[in-house]
Amino acid sequence: MEAGQGNAGQRTPDRLAVHTVPVTDPGDLVSRLPQPAALAWIRQGEGLAGWGEAARVTLPAGEDRFTAGEKWLRELFDGATIDDQVKLPGSGAVAFGSFTFDSACDGSVLVVPRAVLGRRAGQAWLTTIGGPAPPAGPARPWTVPAEVRWHDGSLPAPDWEQAVSTAVSRIRAGDLGKVVLARDLFATASDDIDVRVLLHRLAGRYPGCYTFAVAGLVGATPELLIRRQDADISSLVLAGTTPRGRDAAEDASLGAGLLSSEKDTEEHQYAVADVRAALAPLCDRLVVDARPSLLRLANVQHLATGITGRLAGPAPGGDHSVLSLVAALHPTAAVCGTPAEVAMELIRDLEGMDRGRYAGPVGWVDAQGNGEWGIALRCAEVDGARARLFAGGGIVAGSDPAAELAEAQAKFRPMQFALEA
Repeated sequence: MEAGQGNAGQRTPDRLAVHTVPVTDPGDLVSRLPQPAALAWIRQGEGLAGWGEAARVTLPAGEDRFTAGEKWLRELFDGATIDDQVKLPGSGAVAFGSFTFDSACDGSVLVVPRAVLGRRAGQAWLTTIGGPAPPAGPARPWTVPAEVRWHDGSLPAPDWEQAVSTAVSRIRAGDLGKVVLARDLFATASDDIDVRVLLHRLAGRYPGCYTFAVAGLVGATPELLIRRQDADISSLVLAGTTPRGRDAAEDASLGAGLLSSEKDTEEHQYAVADVRAALAPLCDRLVVDARPSLLRLANVQHLATGITGRLAGPAPGGDHSVLSLVAALHPTAAVCGTPAEVAMELIRDLEGMDRGRYAGPVGWVDAQGNGEWGIALRCAEVDGARARLFAGGGIVAGSDPAAELAEAQAKFRPMQFALEA
C-alpha cells in the first residue's frame, strides 16, 4: 500500500485495510512491543499497545486542532475496509493522539499504528492496519542507559518561586481565581532512551495510572479527562495534592489534612465546576460525586471527584465522538486555571517556556468515536538520549511559593524513577 503525502506533517494512505482477530492472552502488553518507538495506553494490565505507523498527521496551531484531527480521522476511517471480529472499544481501526496544551502552539499529533495488541475485560486481540505488521515481541532488545545527567529547565527554582509569588498577587488582586504553573527539567542519558523501558517501569510502579506513549511523549497520568463508550461517559477530576506518609498513621494524617485544606479544596472545586459546565450541555444525565475522595498513588495523594453521564442524542452517543468531548473540556481548570482565558495569558507570561504537549489531552479514539483520554501529566518528551520532564501545580490565593516548588519536585519523581531505576 502506498501512502499519499498531504504535507510534511501528514502521512495518509489512499485506503486502509483493518483486521482485528481474537488472540490468546499475550501477558504483559509492554513486553510485546517490538520497537522502542512505542504507542501505549495501559492501566492495571488492560489497554492498548501499538507499533509502526500506517498513517500520521501533525496538526497546526489553532483552536480548531481537535476538529481538524477528527475530520482527518473520520475521512480515513470512513474509507477503510474494516474486519473487526472482536467489536470492543479499541478494536478495529484506532488512533493514538496527543494534543498541545496551548492552542497557539504547533505539534498536536494523531497516529494510526500498523499493529495494536489490546486487552479488555478478559478478551485480547490483535489488530493489523495497512498490511502485515512486524510481529509482537522484543525484536530489538531493550536498552537501559548506564547514566543520566540532569540540567535546569527554563526557570531555575528561585525564578519559578518568584513566578508563583507574582501569580498569587494577581489572584489576590482579583484578576483570576486560579492559575496552574508548570516547570521543566532536562535529562541527558548515556544512550538513546528506550520508551519500552520507561513504560515498563511506570506501569509497574503506578498501576492505577494511565501509562501512555504517543510520538515520544511518555508518562503515567492519574487524571482521566474523558472516557466514552457509546453514550456513556466518565471523568475523574484531580486537583489538590499532598505527599504520601512514611507510615500508615502519617499517611492518614496527611490525607485528612488534604481533605480539610481550604486552599486545596478551593483549587479542587474550580476544576470540578469547569468539567461540569463543559459536559452538562452535552448530556441528558450527569452525576457528580457530592464530595472529593482521596486518590493515593505511590508518591502523592490527590483530591479526586468522579463524574459520570449519558450523552444526549438519538444515536448511541449522539453526535459527540470522544474527540469532540476532549475539545469541549480542554483546557480544564485542573491544568490551566479560571477564568481560562486570563489564566492562559498569565501562564504564557510567567512560565518562560512552551509546554508543548504537556498538560494537553492524550489517549486513543476508535472508528466508533469511543475512546479514553487523559491529561498528559507526570510525563516527559523523549528525543534520542534527551528527555524533557514537566511538573506543576495549581496556584490560588493561599498558595505558598516554597510549598508549590516542593509539590512540583514531588511530581517530577515518577519520570525520574522511570529514567534512573
